[in-house]
Amino acid sequence: MPGDENYEYLVIGSGEAGKYLAWTMAQSGHRAAVVERKLIGGSCPNVACLPSKNVIYSAKVGSLARRAAEFGVELGSEAAPVATNMQGVWHRKQAMVDGLVQMHLDRYRASGAELIMGEARFTAERTVDVRLNDGGTRRMSGDRVFLDLGTRATIPELPGLAAARPMTHVEVLDLKRVPDHLIVLGGGYVGLEFSQAMRRFGAKVTVIERGRQLASAEDPDVGEAILDLFHDEGIEVLLQTHVREVEGHSGSAVRVTVQGPDGEGVVGGTDLLVGVGRTPNTAGIGLDLAGVQLTERGYVQVDDRLATTAPNVWAMGECAGSPHFTHVAFDDFRVVHDNLNGGNRTTRDRLVPFCLFLDPELCRVGHNEIEARRRGIDYRLLTLPMAAVLRTRTVPERRGFMKMLVAAQSDDILGFVVFGTEASELMIAVQTAMIGHQPYTRLSEGIFTHPTVGEGLTFLLAKEPTAPT
Repeated sequence: MPGDENYEYLVIGSGEAGKYLAWTMAQSGHRAAVVERKLIGGSCPNVACLPSKNVIYSAKVGSLARRAAEFGVELGSEAAPVATNMQGVWHRKQAMVDGLVQMHLDRYRASGAELIMGEARFTAERTVDVRLNDGGTRRMSGDRVFLDLGTRATIPELPGLAAARPMTHVEVLDLKRVPDHLIVLGGGYVGLEFSQAMRRFGAKVTVIERGRQLASAEDPDVGEAILDLFHDEGIEVLLQTHVREVEGHSGSAVRVTVQGPDGEGVVGGTDLLVGVGRTPNTAGIGLDLAGVQLTERGYVQVDDRLATTAPNVWAMGECAGSPHFTHVAFDDFRVVHDNLNGGNRTTRDRLVPFCLFLDPELCRVGHNEIEARRRGIDYRLLTLPMAAVLRTRTVPERRGFMKMLVAAQSDDILGFVVFGTEASELMIAVQTAMIGHQPYTRLSEGIFTHPTVGEGLTFLLAKEPTAPT
């Protein structure tokens, strides 16, 4: 084993938080290195956020093409309908991924941070042995060490499931064919986004969800709205349905035995996608030897400054139990970086937005009604159907609604939910007001451009908020 190599800043994992920390510190003149076992830049540019949205947009183009006559556009005869070329979809996605990887490599070179491709395992406090991908090993230590280990798709321990070799969000992005019949386990982010995309590419799709609604963390009206969307697009949804057993092999033929409200049954298909949660990548890398303790769920135990139980070791991103979003991981970087430079930043009371990239989008910032009630927060409601926003008549996509939660005893904005076209842009306007601690009455004074989706705030906020029913 070669002798120790010491770095001021040693980062394990090249996800959003880790790479930005290494780049920033190296640019400031510090000796910094990142150890990454496979995905340069982490999951987001390779197998998650960006490539999935790339594929989803291809599916939207296909959907719009099939609706061409609705817009007065002729694409061909009924005998020659629009067809999906999944090889082309894959090539478009992969070209983007390759470009993003090169962008990351360029950033490493420009910053001076060292990128080491290999698998790290702790042997002592702040010391790792790295088995290099191209052969050999290196032992290195850090004055300060940062864990950015990420998570992976959970495969539940169900009879026959692992043997069926189901797809996760990783494998489904590499499909070069349209599945005949895709069975999706889970009605969360991964399941919902890919169900709609694959249906639009031409697959038959069945979603199996054990809960009472899709998007279980959202309000019932949101879950119902997504269910209506899926029914309209021809997606079969089985709610309150538990998987008992899986037979066969994904990619050829699978049989899923289920127990639902109507008893036991079998769902047959050609392909199986699992999207039921995430597992932190914390096992088997010697964190105990580093003095790093884990939570009961296997995440790295951190305080509100993201410090672990080991001196001079921090954890960031999903492995630290932070909300599973790239934008939160970037804020984790800011928390750690600012505190290393004398700041006093924490993860407490962060205003975290999210978007579910269905078509139309579902976006939320702050509390929804479920959370407000669980926390005992009294609130009032402002609601508006998206059909009341004139922009939706030009697109056209009139589906959905928006609602704002306002404090019962003040005009403070507690949360905002929108399901509709261009929802993400609308949410940002409200989020900005919330960051500035502006009451909803101040936002109601704004002049919003016509005809934009943002103009809907004019009509939403023109009313008096009412108590929830």
